[in-house]
Amino acid sequence: MAYQSVNPFTGKLLQTFGEHTDKDVARVISRAHTAFKTWRKRPVEERADVLLRAAGLLRSRAVDLASLLTREMGKLTRDALGEVELSAHILEYYADHAAEFMADRHIAAASGNATLVTRAMGAIFCIEPWNFPYYQLARVVGPNLAVGNSLIAKHAPNVPQSALAFEQVMHDAGAGNGVYTNVFITNDQAATLIADARIRGVALTGSERAGSAVASEAGHALKKSTMELGGSDAFIVLDDADLDSAAKIGAASRLHNAGQVCNAAKRFIVEETVADAFLEKFIREMQAVAPGDPALPTTTLQPMNSETALENAIAQVRAAVAAGAKIVIGGGRGGMQGAFMEPTILSGVARDNPAFHLEFFSPVAMFFRAKDEMDAVDIANDSPFGLGAMVMTKDLERAKRVAAELDTGMVFINQGGFSAPDLPFGGVKNSGYGRELADLGFGEFVNKKLIHN
Repeated sequence: MAYQSVNPFTGKLLQTFGEHTDKDVARVISRAHTAFKTWRKRPVEERADVLLRAAGLLRSRAVDLASLLTREMGKLTRDALGEVELSAHILEYYADHAAEFMADRHIAAASGNATLVTRAMGAIFCIEPWNFPYYQLARVVGPNLAVGNSLIAKHAPNVPQSALAFEQVMHDAGAGNGVYTNVFITNDQAATLIADARIRGVALTGSERAGSAVASEAGHALKKSTMELGGSDAFIVLDDADLDSAAKIGAASRLHNAGQVCNAAKRFIVEETVADAFLEKFIREMQAVAPGDPALPTTTLQPMNSETALENAIAQVRAAVAAGAKIVIGGGRGGMQGAFMEPTILSGVARDNPAFHLEFFSPVAMFFRAKDEMDAVDIANDSPFGLGAMVMTKDLERAKRVAAELDTGMVFINQGGFSAPDLPFGGVKNSGYGRELADLGFGEFVNKKLIHN
């Protein structure tokens, strides 16, 4: 597994990093376990102060940190700056709420006095993806360091500079000496790490394939795990929706981060009576982009994260067409320098087309016509994924009724899917299990200990 920075806009290899040896991994585990023993005993206010210092460092280094994201995975500079700010906000949120989330809870038990206390579990291992290099780390760093766990992070092989930059922030903030450690390791080494008795939990954000493998390894070792996996979120447009607004929101959601977002709108399910009118507006919005250098403020569509990702996305579209789908717009590279894919819309994707049940992690939208509201719900729920969904309608009660019928972990009404520190994030079905962020994210890797007398 090569840890390399390759600029997806220029195709230039920026830097290569060597992997940790097995002896290195053994030392990392030992340091993390030792650090946990002292870190958990520090007052919660001191742990919170480390997170607050890290948030401040993220902001003071925002320009340099954002530039790394643009170079390593092609993120638009303004979006990269936004990601740094969101990451800082997440760390602040857990610093501000750690004492509250850890407060003892007294239980009115008939058998006597009972108290539920929240305590750290140990060293936690996380495996994180490349699409939001800092934000994904902040989601596990905030709650785990706040409660007193130590953390070992294996980042994606194509964002090693971002991984090291985040580690430096945490060390400079006071989370060194095993409290937070980045590792460059192989999948086999990761499996060895998961099996070690000193590792008490595993968190992964990634693909179904990776989730299945890591969850199996964690289960075999009797480790608690959380899985935030793929999504093929439905964007439902009901017949009373504001179509201009829906088209803008839908296109923005589908094209954000070049379509490389797990909870982006991916399947556009529109009631038949407004389907043609919506599609016309949606095409216009999808095509109203300015691809180019992601470092320039005039660019509105970035390249995909790698040439390989682009080739896989184009192959996925071709396979869908071979199985009966039709390309409404796009489908190729668009003649651009770099790993660019044209904004693409597929229609006529029948249920027997393999693409119907797949996730397109690219600027590709699937368009479906629904006979009515319930048919839209049926189409939306006919998916192996259950991360999020969006419902467009002027009738709030109708939206809530539809939302209640959707088999997902999140539903957004008249807005695209998004993330905030105080909103739990996660899904059901093949989109994984467990939650990150908010109080639910804080409670994933803790020991809820009963004390009874």
